[in-house]
Amino acid sequence: MKKLFTGLPFRLLVGVVTGILAGWLAGMEPAGAAGTAWMNVVVTVRFILSELINFCVPLIIIGFIAPSITRLGRTASRMLGIALLCAYVSTILAAVLSMAAGYGIIPRLSVVSEAEGLRELPEVVFQLEIPAVMSVMSALVLSVLLGLACTWTKAVVMTELLEEFQKIVLEIVTRVVIPVLPAFIGFTFCALSYEGMITKQLPVFLKVILIVILGHYLWLAVLYIAAGIYSGTNPLDVVKNYGQAYLTAIGTMSSAATLAVALRCAKKSVPPLRDDMVDFGIPLFANIHLCGSVLTEVFFVMTVSRILYGNLPGLGTMLLFCVLLGVFAIGAPGVPGGTVMASLGLITGVLGFDGTGTALMLTIFALQDSFGTACNITGDGALTLILSGYAKKHNISR
Repeated sequence: MKKLFTGLPFRLLVGVVTGILAGWLAGMEPAGAAGTAWMNVVVTVRFILSELINFCVPLIIIGFIAPSITRLGRTASRMLGIALLCAYVSTILAAVLSMAAGYGIIPRLSVVSEAEGLRELPEVVFQLEIPAVMSVMSALVLSVLLGLACTWTKAVVMTELLEEFQKIVLEIVTRVVIPVLPAFIGFTFCALSYEGMITKQLPVFLKVILIVILGHYLWLAVLYIAAGIYSGTNPLDVVKNYGQAYLTAIGTMSSAATLAVALRCAKKSVPPLRDDMVDFGIPLFANIHLCGSVLTEVFFVMTVSRILYGNLPGLGTMLLFCVLLGVFAIGAPGVPGGTVMASLGLITGVLGFDGTGTALMLTIFALQDSFGTACNITGDGALTLILSGYAKKHNISR
């Protein structure tokens, strides 16, 4: 019982509930200047914690992916190709599923748009900027190239150095990132509650959000069933350990910020997941596998098109959008709203959305971004199970 109340899921839940209540109270009329002063503290602390977490993300990527590639040895290039193929196929199929659901369901819905009326957050009082040593994509490319180069040149010293670096990063994750996550999540939900986004925007698009969330669960079921059949193992042995990661993703709305917890959950699934595939696949998929976000975006752009422009995009246009969105998703940053921000060019260029359509799209995407991220993170376990099955079938040694 004591472990239940001190565990990470309980602390995350407390952070969410406390944040929503605090934001609601701060936004009430009697709070006045005191409420504004409190929100000044909230947005400032949230900004600093966000900077700290984002600073650690590139270190986590390099610390886990590069050593994992060196352990794969001569099979590293092949495993990287298989991982990229799995991520892209999952993303594209999720987009096509969402598109088919959109054509079948959206015309039968009666949705009214109301995307204004949010309370403005106070400015950050003290901006303590902590720039990351490099961008997420730079860290991803560096770790891949560094790991491959070490295997090609058989660099013993550098390989040992990467192993030591992984141990250092693991301590940073355990002692810094995970302890600050509940506070970061609490302040995030406090800001959302104060703005009124939770109370004012949710009723407007409740139907489509619920449909999308059901779509997430459907796609996760497809992924895990397929992974279980391919690997010849029980996928429930993996997905049952993803509760903490799912809750963390809902709170952070960021695959990158949830990476540390996702690694911990995946480690509990060894076996059937292989330990080396966890170290290699989970950090990689956290940045290139955004099936939940893509599924969401496809359904929402079709909804917004119906609301603002009176019709759904043509089938050819949507197929082109899905194919390109899968590519853009691989390069999207694993931060809140990263997928939709990376694809704004597609939304305006391929679908022809104007400023109003883009703003409405960003608004409703933000309402469920946490669930899309949770789908992304949980789906990574299924793809890692496929990698483990592939390594077993092809006798790839640890």
